[in-house]
Amino acid sequence: MTFDEWDDQLWDQISPIYYQAFADKGAKPEKIIRNMFRKQLCFLHIGLVDGKVAAMALTGKLKKVDSLLIDYLAVEQTYRGSGLGLQMIKCIEEWAVTSGSYNHLIIEVEAEETTENLARIAFWKKCGFTLTDYIHQYIWVPEPYQAMYKNLQLEEEISSDGRTLFNYIGKFHKKSFLF
Repeated sequence: MTFDEWDDQLWDQISPIYYQAFADKGAKPEKIIRNMFRKQLCFLHIGLVDGKVAAMALTGKLKKVDSLLIDYLAVEQTYRGSGLGLQMIKCIEEWAVTSGSYNHLIIEVEAEETTENLARIAFWKKCGFTLTDYIHQYIWVPEPYQAMYKNLQLEEEISSDGRTLFNYIGKFHKKSFLF
């Protein structure tokens, strides 16, 4: 299911999964996420198992390049390794294509070669994403990042230049944090 408006009750169901995955890894504060919805910059996608929220994704609109940024993807801990994350990405892809507004998916991944980061990159590659060479260093977080992308329409390719992709990603983050 995909939502384009803030919902307190839904957030109460999703926030434990979100904070479990990102509390110590750059989780945006709820205030910022609310701001993203207020400005109509994002979507919330949820995956249910037996009627209970088991996965979530927060995506951002990159309108100028007809792309959707997967800002956060999290699977409830008991379902990790079950294929639910891959299923979520497939659902987001289908939704993006059928919406008629998005031709590409973009994600940023930590670039440091740790076991955890390499596993994340392998997951995204399994989902069909391509890793760019450019390593981006934000001024407000210590770890370096790389962009990954996936074209959803064969005739609509996005730049494979990581520096260009981070230009789009940076503009999205800037809009997200401005009130």
